Amino acid sequence: MTENTETTEVVTATRTIPASAAQIFAVLADPGAHASIDGTGWVREPLDTAPLTEVGQLFRMAMYHNARAIGDYRVVNQVHTFDRPRTIAWLTGTERPDGTLELGGWLWRYDLTPLGPAETAVTLTYDWSAVPAHIRARGITFPPFGPEHLDNSLHHLTALAVSSRSFAHRN
Repeated sequence: MTENTETTEVVTATRTIPASAAQIFAVLADPGAHASIDGTGWVREPLDTAPLTEVGQLFRMAMYHNARAIGDYRVVNQVHTFDRPRTIAWLTGTERPDGTLELGGWLWRYDLTPLGPAETAVTLTYDWSAVPAHIRARGITFPPFGPEHLDNSLHHLTALAVSSRSFAHRN
């Protein structure tokens, strides 16, 4: 079951996942898993595949959104919080041709609360409170997806974490 909360500039969803916090965190720290976790279908593939290990680390993703005039695009994410196995978060933005980062002010955050050895409450937060005025002036609606996105993401994360748990028990 997923619980949703929405305030003016933050939306969250919480779900209990039958896996340890360490197993779930390992899935979240793998950029290769993000396309499978994504509840919108916009994330296509990682362009940087190294596991996430520290605050400040950058990882890029190939994206696609049929409502955008360009269709295919790329984002760069910067790890904002890294507290294994409790919290992982990143800011999303773009990288200019000169390599300069323009982080958009929106944050993806996963908070993991162990409920037992093989059960964890996971809260997914999308926070756009730091989006600067010049980006808001472009007419972008926040959040740019429906409320089911966070529920879908947690559902997909559950499947991946349970699958990784099952695989670990077989080996």
